[in-house]
Amino acid sequence: MKERKTKRTQPKGKRGKKLGFQDRAGFIVNMFREMPEKRFTLKALAAASGGADRDGRNLTKHILDTLLEQGFIEDEGKGKYHLSRSKMPRYEGVVDMAASGAMYVQCEELESDVFVHQRNTRNALNGDRVEVIVTHTSRNGAKEGEISKVLERSPRCYAGRVEIASKTMAIVAPDSRKMPVDIAISLKKYPHLKQDDKVAVRIIDWREGDRLPQGELVDVLGAAGNNDAEMHAILLEYNLPYKFEEQVERAANAIDGRITERDIAERRDMRGVATLTIDPADAKDFDDALSIQSIGEGKWEVGVHIADVTHYVRPDSTIDDEAIERGTSVYLVDRTIPMLPERLCNDLCSLRPHEDKLAFSAIFHIDEKGKVSQEWFGRTVIHSDRRFSYEEAQAVIESGEGDMKNEILTLHNLAQTLRKERFRKGAIAFSRREAKFHLDEKGHPTGVYFKVQKEANQLIEEFMLLANRRVAEFCAKAHGKERTMIFRVHDVPNSDKFERFRSFILRFGHIFKSPIEKGNAAAKELNKLLATIKGKPEENVVSTLAIRSMAKAVYTTDNIGHYGLAFPYYTHFTSPIRRYPDMMVHRLLQRYLDGKRSADKDMHESLCVRCSEREVIAAEAERASIKYKMVEYMADKIGEEFDGQISGLSEWGIFVELENSIVEGMMLMRDIPGDYYQFDEERYEVYGHATGKVFTIGDKVRIRVKSADLRRRLLDFEFVRTL
Repeated sequence: MKERKTKRTQPKGKRGKKLGFQDRAGFIVNMFREMPEKRFTLKALAAASGGADRDGRNLTKHILDTLLEQGFIEDEGKGKYHLSRSKMPRYEGVVDMAASGAMYVQCEELESDVFVHQRNTRNALNGDRVEVIVTHTSRNGAKEGEISKVLERSPRCYAGRVEIASKTMAIVAPDSRKMPVDIAISLKKYPHLKQDDKVAVRIIDWREGDRLPQGELVDVLGAAGNNDAEMHAILLEYNLPYKFEEQVERAANAIDGRITERDIAERRDMRGVATLTIDPADAKDFDDALSIQSIGEGKWEVGVHIADVTHYVRPDSTIDDEAIERGTSVYLVDRTIPMLPERLCNDLCSLRPHEDKLAFSAIFHIDEKGKVSQEWFGRTVIHSDRRFSYEEAQAVIESGEGDMKNEILTLHNLAQTLRKERFRKGAIAFSRREAKFHLDEKGHPTGVYFKVQKEANQLIEEFMLLANRRVAEFCAKAHGKERTMIFRVHDVPNSDKFERFRSFILRFGHIFKSPIEKGNAAAKELNKLLATIKGKPEENVVSTLAIRSMAKAVYTTDNIGHYGLAFPYYTHFTSPIRRYPDMMVHRLLQRYLDGKRSADKDMHESLCVRCSEREVIAAEAERASIKYKMVEYMADKIGEEFDGQISGLSEWGIFVELENSIVEGMMLMRDIPGDYYQFDEERYEVYGHATGKVFTIGDKVRIRVKSADLRRRLLDFEFVRTL
């Protein structure tokens, strides 16, 4: 190894001639630059740069003295030299902080993040813009460094609980795991603060030498433990708004909601066609409706009518800017944080029954085999005859009786035909139980129940899928040319993840023969597996792992199709009240219906990236609210025992999901008695060194509830026995 290094770095010409002063100096300078963390001796530098004989050492000493004088290097004593901090590579970036207090600095100029140990963070915090010095680069390109200065504090707020420390100072203990220190706040400035208030604060300063950063009060959310306060705290943790600013509400209230004769004249009038909506019983906004009428010869005209949000919300308006900022509605356990103000989502754009409403529609001629022979896209005016809940529509499907039974039963039969054809072409039939909490009037969870997806849900789903894919294809190929379009894409699964999934299901006796690259054949085999495990103990675990092995769906202008749905073209057109991409699609669809040229691809791609990011953040906030309610639900059950199933493994513990619920907690491995346990990532199991006992996903165990930490939203379990 040493010999190879000498051959690589020895600065000699082809004939072995030693380098002169300038070349040797340049070589030494490059050594310091390429290895900024390394300490060099004079002898090592002389040997590496052309020879360590007497002349070589003298020449090298002269070079080092010159570099010291220039401030390029520093002498740390004992004959060792290192690159001056002022000469080390420096970059600007944004901090992404870990729970440990260490951080990763994301720099636009670098392909990988710069890792900074907690001791070198210089009081930087999550989201701050900083200058980072790269002090070490490993052979694989990983960079390590230290913060040299904080350039700009993040404006984000932190939610936390107030602890009165003295007559003049309060301490806010943040909920966020990405805020590893408490925040000091002045009681002289905010004398009304009380012990255990839940507040929102912003960092204004953290001087060197101060133990804690200084904060300013943004809002008092309520008492810690209060349901509204805790839900608002979760939104703040993910930098999500919990209310609209006054100027946004004013802009919404100023919209003229009247439907004029001109509006009707410019649209296709569908008010005479039987029309209905089907939504959850507690829904407040209805953004889609279906119409149906027979057109003879065993064919029906089915209209998919979507709230015409973009009629009211114009590009570059206050409301549009706010919708871009939010990207999506957020669904917490007990509430919806809408993308649009209530005036729009619950009033103007909601397709309520017995009211004329403006819609953007996809209208199809469909035969009894589900074949579409004709399609039309455009703006309409509709009049819904009846609002159904899913339960009411399901009752009509099951009994064959009830309001609008002919319309519902025909739509049901067509939907089931579309569904069968979709799975025949390779769509994957994922279905994971969705659990919900029963909440009392104060928002406290009193029980858990599972949502059941039945044929009424499938009825709506199939027609929304039909509209989404046909709109996507029409826009992408409008007038025979490829056009800028917003696609919802889903890539093929990661082969390594899927191989681990195939290996895992073998322990349940399930064999998956086709490699995932086989496309339709693999999808059919996966559907067969999902049908086989239906109702079996391993159903939830296997379904969850199958989903985890899949790629994540995202928005983009570059179409690669949707693997899970088996659609070559797919978009989101049907929910503009709650998703900004759907609003973009409505605008693009109208643009291409008007015969205009292709829209700006780069601008739309940047919006796609933002919408995908906001979707992920919204999902994380939703999971956080579920975890909070989960811990709250178990808080009065400390010491009680429950049966459960291992749902996940990590280096430090085993996750267990309790039977017939979504309640999940962790057994720390160090607390499992009788052995020293370790996580084997390759085999995805936890094993005991002495006993050889193995824990893996799907194993049944009995646990005891050890603790419930509401602030950190964590449940700790104790292992009792294997079942």
